Amino acid sequence: MLTTLAVPRLAGSGGRVLAVAGRNVVALRSVGWLVFASGALEPFLYLFSIGIGVGALVGDMTLPDGTVVGYAAFVAPAMLAASAMTGALTETTFNFFGKMKFWKLYDSVLATPVGPMEVALGELSWAMARGALYAGSFLTVMIAMDLTSPWRALLALPATVLIGFAFGAVGMLTATWLRGWQDFDLIGTIQFALFLFSGTFVPATAYPAVLRWIVEVTPLYRAVDLIRGITAGDLGWIQALDVAYLLVMLIFCLWAASRRMSRMLRK
Repeated sequence: MLTTLAVPRLAGSGGRVLAVAGRNVVALRSVGWLVFASGALEPFLYLFSIGIGVGALVGDMTLPDGTVVGYAAFVAPAMLAASAMTGALTETTFNFFGKMKFWKLYDSVLATPVGPMEVALGELSWAMARGALYAGSFLTVMIAMDLTSPWRALLALPATVLIGFAFGAVGMLTATWLRGWQDFDLIGTIQFALFLFSGTFVPATAYPAVLRWIVEVTPLYRAVDLIRGITAGDLGWIQALDVAYLLVMLIFCLWAASRRMSRMLRK
């Protein structure tokens, strides 16, 4: 593994980032591709059980721009955004924490020309490669079920990758502050609360005014609003705000995580 990371010495920073990501591909082969495929299953279960099953009882939903869509078309983009969040956080908290604190993998990696920022970008790139495959399969099903059009799905794919990158950076920064495995209980609670109260199953307008304001400033709500605006509604200035929100979150958290890693691993 260290040889693999040392090879891109002359290839520049981009080659070192790819080397970190490539190490995860090799590691995945040792545990089997069933683990990889299982990550795509959860959003489909939610879509079919809630989007279609409950949707038969709920009926149509009205989006903020006045567009009326079926409940499955309302829930599906939220499932896609939530799946991008969950996958990115799992990869960059649980796995990243184990590699850094217990397996001491990055201590060895930093003995090569790879730097902390390249480690962070490499791990994020791997997480997003997985996320892009999951998103592509989910969007294909949405097209087949007539929940969105092909051109909207094509536009939603890079938006989903952006969401994954942003939450991946948050997860990586969070992992640098974790003290032990018991802290993951708190992460799971926060993640589940975001999943339930981010306009996922009901519009934000259904909440009282104060709670609605809190919901609308959460990162998952902005992600759901972005994907839903692309796949089901009309794109407008609010989606540009969603993109700016996620980009700021990505840049700040990636920078902060890199600085934290540098201090922790080079003491």
